[in-house]
Amino acid sequence: MKKYFKKLIEDKLVSRLYIITFLLLGLTFVIILINYTKLPPLLPIFNQFPWGKERLAATPGVFIPPLIVLFYFFLNLVLSALSYEKYPILGRIFAVTTTLISLLTLLFVIRTITLIT
Repeated sequence: MKKYFKKLIEDKLVSRLYIITFLLLGLTFVIILINYTKLPPLLPIFNQFPWGKERLAATPGVFIPPLIVLFYFFLNLVLSALSYEKYPILGRIFAVTTTLISLLTLLFVIRTITLIT
């Protein structure tokens, strides 16, 4: 497995994208932790549901989106490392999508916190 990650690290684009993703996730967690005490007991996290109580989650629910992205980050990192040797473009696609999803999650968290506080 180590040789797969070594090939992935040698590609500057992929390694930079994964570093940016990790930094965006870290920034997301920092923003949540800074504003955690100011948040109300219920937050509108599940915006895809119809209007009502189904959309709300308790305050610790604000950690759900970044935790999902963190899982997605590690999953894509492994898939990217495994597929990079045979299909380098697939490894790059995994890196780009992971970066975009972490950026959108950061924007979602910032927007949710600014609308509520």
